[in-house]
Amino acid sequence: MASKTSRDVLSRGLGVLRQAIREQPRIFSVAVVGSVLFGGMIIVSARVVGSVIGEVALPAIERGEVGAGTLALAAAALFGISVLRVAGIFGRRLGAGYMQYRLQASYRRRVTRRYLELPLSWHHRNSTGTLLSNANSDVEAAWYPIAPLPFAVGTLVMLVGATVSLFATDWALALVGLAVFPALFALNVVYSRRMAPRQARAQRLRAEVSGIAHESFDGALVVKTMGREAQETARFAGRAGELRDSLIAVGRLRGIFDPLLETLPSLGTLAVLVVGAFRLRQGAISVTELVSVAFLFTVLAFPVRAIGWVLAELPRSVAGWDRVRRVLDATGEMPYGQRVLDPDGAGPATLTFTDVHYSYPPAEAHPPGAQVLGEVGFTVPSGRTVALVGPTGAGKSTIASLAVRLVDPDSGTVSLDGVDVRELTSVSLAGTVALVAQVPFIFDDTVRANIALDRPGADDEVVWAALRLAEADGFVAALPDGLDTMVGERGTSLSGGQRQRLTLARALAGRPRLLVLDDATSAVDPRVEAAILAGLRSSTTQPGVPAASILVVAYRRATIALADEVIYVEQGRVVARGTHSELLATVPGYVDLVTAYEQAEVERAQESSYGDDVAPLPSGLEIEVDR
Repeated sequence: MASKTSRDVLSRGLGVLRQAIREQPRIFSVAVVGSVLFGGMIIVSARVVGSVIGEVALPAIERGEVGAGTLALAAAALFGISVLRVAGIFGRRLGAGYMQYRLQASYRRRVTRRYLELPLSWHHRNSTGTLLSNANSDVEAAWYPIAPLPFAVGTLVMLVGATVSLFATDWALALVGLAVFPALFALNVVYSRRMAPRQARAQRLRAEVSGIAHESFDGALVVKTMGREAQETARFAGRAGELRDSLIAVGRLRGIFDPLLETLPSLGTLAVLVVGAFRLRQGAISVTELVSVAFLFTVLAFPVRAIGWVLAELPRSVAGWDRVRRVLDATGEMPYGQRVLDPDGAGPATLTFTDVHYSYPPAEAHPPGAQVLGEVGFTVPSGRTVALVGPTGAGKSTIASLAVRLVDPDSGTVSLDGVDVRELTSVSLAGTVALVAQVPFIFDDTVRANIALDRPGADDEVVWAALRLAEADGFVAALPDGLDTMVGERGTSLSGGQRQRLTLARALAGRPRLLVLDDATSAVDPRVEAAILAGLRSSTTQPGVPAASILVVAYRRATIALADEVIYVEQGRVVARGTHSELLATVPGYVDLVTAYEQAEVERAQESSYGDDVAPLPSGLEIEVDR
C-alpha cells in the first residue's frame, strides 16, 4: 500500500511539473539550457583538468620546468570553462526563479479570482484560515519543486553525457559509473518515498496552524472577554508543536540521506581510482583519462542531489496542488448576464420579488434541505421606502442577500426595473444596488479611501455629501486628520455606530438607485437613525447623492414608522403588508414583535449610564459608545 501511495505521489507530482512546463515553456527552456550548459561544462572541465594534469603538469615535473605558453593556454581553458559554467548557473537560476515566482503569482491571482466568483454558500463551508492557506502557502508549496527542476533536468542530461564519456574512455570505468549512477537514482527514489508522508503531513499542519492563528486573532474580543487567553495559547501551541515535530522528522530524514548522497560519489571516486590504477598499469588508459574520470566523479555529487531535491519536494507539491485545485475546480459560481440598466436619469430603481423560493445547500441547512423562503413576493416601488420586519430566523437577511444577488433563488425571480438580476452585468448590478450590512467592515485605510474605494467620480465633494447624508460628517470633521485619518484594522479606532455610518456613506458614494439596509443602523442612536432615514427618504437628498429606493430590515418602531410600507415575514413567508399603523391594528404577531423590540430599547436605555449613543449587542459580546 505504501509503495502504491508513493508511486501515486510520484506520478501526480510529475503531472504538476508537466503543468508548470506547459504554462511557462519559454522560461523553462532558458533555465534548462543554462543547466545543460553547466552540466556540459562539468564534463568538459573533467577532460580539461585531466589534460592539464596529464599533459602539462606531469611533463613539467619530469622536465623540471614549466612552459609559459602551455601554462597560459591551460589557464585560459580553465578560465573559459569557468565563465561558461557561471553563465549556465546564471541562466538556470534566473529562469527557475522567474518561472517559480511567476507561477506562484499567477495562481494566487487565479485562486483569489475564484474566491470572488464563488457564492457565499461556498465560503460558508470553508474557514478563512483555510482560504488564506490556499492562496498563500498551498500555492507556494505546489510550485516549490520548480526551483531545482531545471537543475535536475540538466543533471539527467549530464549523467547521460558522463556515461557516454566513460564508455568512450574505458569499459571498466564505465561499469563503475553504471553501478554508481543507478545507485544514486535509487537512493533518491527511496528518499522520496520516505519523505512523501512527512511532507504531506507538514503541509496539512501548516494550514491548520494558520487557521487557528487567524481564528484566535479574529476572535480576540471573545478570547479577551471570556478569559480564554491561556486556552487559546495552549491550543495554538499544541498544533504548532505538532508542526515542529513534523518538520523535525523531515529534517531528520534529510540528515540521514544527505550524507549518503554525498558519500556515494566519493565511493565512486575511490572505486575509479582503484580500478583506474589497475587499468593504468595494464596500459589500457592514460593518466589524463584516469584523472578526468576521477575528477568527474568528484564534481558529480552536488548536481546529482538536485534530482533528490525535486523528488523530495514532490509530496509537498502534490499536497499543495490538491488544495489549490479544490478551489479552482469548485462549482457554484454565479454567471452574470449582458444586460445593462441605465444608471443616469432613470431615477430610483424598482425592486420586485416574484414567487421566490430559496433553500440553503444541504451542507449548511439545519435540517438538511430546509427551505428558508417560500412564495415570497413584494415590490419596492421607485423612490419608496419599504421596511422588512420579522422575528429572528424569518429570512430577512436572506431576502436582503437575494436583492443584491449575493445568492440566487431556487425558483422565482428577483428583478430590478423589470429585468431579472441574473441577466445584468456585474458592473450594472453593482452600480444600481448597494447593501449595507448590520456588521460593518472597515478597511485599514483612511476615511476617504474607505468611502471612495477609488471609484470614478467619487471625489471629496461626493464623499462629504455621502457623509452628511449618513450623519457622519460631524465626527469625521472632528477626527485629527479629517478624511485622511487612518481608522485602523476593521475600524478599531471608531465606535460601532461610527463604523456603521461610514459603511452607509460608502454605499451612498456609489450613487445606488436601490439601497438595501440590513439592520445597518442598529448601533446608532435612534434620533440619529431617524435623521438618516428621513434624509434618505427625501427625494431631493443631498447634492451629489441622487435619490434611491430603500429596502430596510428594521426592528425599531421609529424606523419602521418612517417606511411607506411594511412587509411582515414569518418562517420565510410574507404574512402581511401595509403601513405601520395598519399592521398594528390587524396583525397580532407584528404587534407583539414591535412591542418586544420597543421594550428592549427602553430597558437598554435605562440601564445605560452614558449620555451619548450606546451600541446594542448584535453579537451578544460587544458594547460600544457611538461617539
